[in-house]
Amino acid sequence: MTDDTRKKAFQLIILFGMVSLFGDIIYEGARSVNGPYLKTLGASAALVGLIGGAGEFVGYAIRLVSGYFADRTHAYWFFTFLGYGLLVSVPLLALTGIWQVAAIFIVVERLGKALRSPAKDTILSQAAQQIGTGWGFGLNEAMDQIGALLGPLMFTLLFMSTGRAVQKLSDYQHGYALLWIPFVLLIACVVVAFRCIPNPEALEDKKSRLGEPEALSKIFWLYNAFSFLTAMGFIGFILMGYHFKNIGILTDAQIPFFYAIAMGVDGLAALVIGKYYDVLKDKHQKEHAGLLMLVFVPLVSALIPVLAFARSFVMVVVAVVLWGIVMGAHETIMKAAIADLTPLRKRGTGYGIFNATYGIAMLAGGALMGFLYDISVPLMVLTASLIQFAALPVFFMMKREIKR
Repeated sequence: MTDDTRKKAFQLIILFGMVSLFGDIIYEGARSVNGPYLKTLGASAALVGLIGGAGEFVGYAIRLVSGYFADRTHAYWFFTFLGYGLLVSVPLLALTGIWQVAAIFIVVERLGKALRSPAKDTILSQAAQQIGTGWGFGLNEAMDQIGALLGPLMFTLLFMSTGRAVQKLSDYQHGYALLWIPFVLLIACVVVAFRCIPNPEALEDKKSRLGEPEALSKIFWLYNAFSFLTAMGFIGFILMGYHFKNIGILTDAQIPFFYAIAMGVDGLAALVIGKYYDVLKDKHQKEHAGLLMLVFVPLVSALIPVLAFARSFVMVVVAVVLWGIVMGAHETIMKAAIADLTPLRKRGTGYGIFNATYGIAMLAGGALMGFLYDISVPLMVLTASLIQFAALPVFFMMKREIKR
């Protein structure tokens, strides 16, 4: 590995960090208010849960196809440009006035993420191999979360400026319209990244990958099963935001502010988690050893619904912080691990399979939790926590396989 290679790898990670920053201003800003916005448009909790789950399903399941074709065609930049281009659906939410149309745009935004993510993550993994996969993805996630912090804060300040506790439809639409600015900046950053490093596969040391098996390992499949359960039992913020507005524990302006807090925690947690992931790999001298720290994910995730759906402001604060920490783990370890678990020629496919599994879990979990919320909040909380505990036996099976 030369200094020039490391320099180019770091440059690509920073450029993609800027892309992620502007991207998160757009879609995380929108996601912080999509729940209450859909409620304003007349959607029920069951519909909100279903729309959120359907969006996540499309956002992850389609990655199975896009990842496969990205590997087959090596058109990683094409899928990256196409996927980011579909983010145009978010500022177009400013033109909606019925929940059905808003739901389509919300799902289209997730479709864009599905098309770009395996390709983008493959490009990023090729750079991250030069500086440590955990640290590389952690650094990208930290920059990503700066945008995820700024987006919701923008809506918070906009809503506070109206002087109203309950926002009108036009207030939400004005907020969505402002997202045209980061959209233009994002596309510009993608163009710069492509022009600077059009062939990112040259960054990865192919010699270190000689002789690696072509088949996906047993650990990979156990990891997918574990991720399925932890994702299915993980409460989405769209339903949490709906609940906060429904019971009046937070104002419309406070909901995106609390989402911004979660995103800030996510970014800080990603740096710490990503670095420790690499430390475990070095300590045990095994590419898979970083996965051992995943045991905390279902344990912490099981607490989140207990706290978030209580009628205590303090518990809501704690739940939001814990939600941010778990998101940091999802976005860091779960991406870095695929780079370590899959052979180079099946990297996009590996990301596609993993994300499809994750998406099915998010669809099932989102729809189930929204349905149970309308029936019984305590039953929903219990179900989410039990699903998280069901992931623990799979983790220990994976741990035993890693130690072999």
